[in-house]
This record gives sequence, C-alpha cells and structure tokens, in this order.
Amino acid sequence: MERYQLYGGGGSPYSQKMRAILHYRRLPFDWIQITPAIRSQIQHDGPPVIPILRLPEDQSLHVDSTPLAFKLEERHSDRSIIPDDPAMAFLSNLIEDLGDEWVTKMMFHYRWDLEIDQVYSSRQIVSDNSPRLRGDDLKQAAEAIRQRQVGRMPLVGCTKQNKPIIESSFHELLAILDTFATRDEFIFGTRPSLADFGLFGQLKTLASDHTPMLIMRNTVPSVYDWVRRLEDSSGIEGEWHDFADMRPAVSELLKFSARYYLPFLKANANAHAEGADTMTVDLAGRIFEQPTFKYQVKCYDRLRKLLRNEQVEALRDLLAETGCLQYLE
Repeated sequence: MERYQLYGGGGSPYSQKMRAILHYRRLPFDWIQITPAIRSQIQHDGPPVIPILRLPEDQSLHVDSTPLAFKLEERHSDRSIIPDDPAMAFLSNLIEDLGDEWVTKMMFHYRWDLEIDQVYSSRQIVSDNSPRLRGDDLKQAAEAIRQRQVGRMPLVGCTKQNKPIIESSFHELLAILDTFATRDEFIFGTRPSLADFGLFGQLKTLASDHTPMLIMRNTVPSVYDWVRRLEDSSGIEGEWHDFADMRPAVSELLKFSARYYLPFLKANANAHAEGADTMTVDLAGRIFEQPTFKYQVKCYDRLRKLLRNEQVEALRDLLAETGCLQYLE
C-alpha cells in the first residue's frame, strides 16, 4: 500500500487525533511537521487549518479531522473506528463532536490562561514550526504567538466569566473517564472508536501542557496513562460492546453533553439564526457567553440530521433519559 502523508503540528489536537487514528488503523503514513515554508508549498481548496492529509494515489490534499476520519472509513474496511451497531455509531459521533467542539475550549483555556502555560506553549509551537529559530529570535517569535493566541481567547469563549464553567467541566469529564480508563478499555468496548479519538486529541494536548498535565497526573493518573497509550494503539485487538451492555460511562458522557455541550450548541444556533453577534446560555447553573460561531451551527445540524436518520427506539430512550433528546429533536 502506498503511503499517506499527514501534515500537522505537535501542539494541534486535531493533528494528534488523526495521527492516532492512522496508527490504530495500521495505515502507512509519513508524519510531516508543518512549517511556514511547507505550508506555502501545499495548496488546497479548504480552509488553512491542520491537519492536512495527502492521498497517495493522486496527491490530493484534504482537511478537517472528522471528514478525514470518515474518508478513511470509505477507503479501508479493516479496523474501523465506527461501532457496528448504528445506535452506538450515533453516540460515537455525538461524543466525538463533544471532544472537537467543547473539550477544545478546555484545551485552549488551559493553554493560554496562566502565564506559565502561555510561555511554555508559545515556545513549543514555535520550536515545532520554525525549527531553525534559536535564542532571541525564538523568544520574539514565541512572544508574537503568545500575544496573538491570548488575544483570541474571547473568540472561543475562554474568558474570565466562563473560566469556572470550563474548568469544572474539565474535572467532571476526567472523573467520568476515570471510571473505566485502563489499558485495554475504551468508551464502546475493548477497541477505540471515533469518540475515543475525538476526546484523545484534546486530552493529549492537555496532558502535554503544564497546568492541565499536573492536574491529570495528580488527580486521574489512570486517565493520563490511557491518553498516553492511545497515541499509538496499533497493537490493540478488541471488540465492541452490545448496545444493551454499554458501560455506565456512556450514560454519564451523555448527561455531561446535556449539561454543557448540547445546550451550548442550541443557543449558538438560535443566536446565529437571529443574526446575533453573541450567544448566552445557562450551563450547569452558570451563564456562558461568547460570540456566535457558524461552524458549530453546522455541527448541530449534522447531529440532528444523523438522529433523524436513525430511528432506533432504544437509542431515543437513552437520549431522553440522559437529557440529550430535547436538544436533538
């Protein structure tokens, strides 16, 4: 089999997610750390984001980690990351989306909130994407990255007002994962799903940055180890659970989604439809506010469409019991 090429960054959660998927699926690929020079050489029609996947047969370039994961599903049948049960597949999509669009707020918050994390993260990013910089040149470039990213915090909802919500949801998520995280256990069985990889991408970054790394190591070392191992799970052989035998953590993740992510998605979609510049919503008893975000409207529409296409009574019962259904119908 010819080799894929994956362009990404060590500090990019979506790059980490795709690299881990390629490892698990045992697909041959080259990992290429993106630099400004490399980026100028690769032209594609999508947005200027990473990771970028180059297909081996025609050298075409493709972006956006979730569509990339499904593109691999279309191209390869072995070691799928989509559960066989359609109802479980929907839940995997929901939890993956939670990772991509809510847990990323945790990642961005902890990376740029405290000075110690700002200094570490900005230097790490520059060290990866501009490898020839050293000394004062590296410090100046890192400071420019730091100022830019700290300035973007309000755009993604990482504000002083929202800090308690983001941090409490981080600790709640870790506690849920800690109920099952061992060497060979994953959300939907003894093999990893798209949901696992969606959470992994963000948690891998959190487990690398100073403050959240210490939180994970000191409070949930089993989760820290679970994330560390999932980076390369090519040796994992496992099975999916039956829908009726899903672990309790699935229900807890759905309740978590109903507390934080789904009401956020609905409020954002409503605000966008009304032409509002900002959205406001009560999440777990606290007010969360940020600018409206068009991409997350697409995420919300996709989840609702997927549910409309999946008329399984047991799935709808579970979504109702966990508080999710009211946001998805």
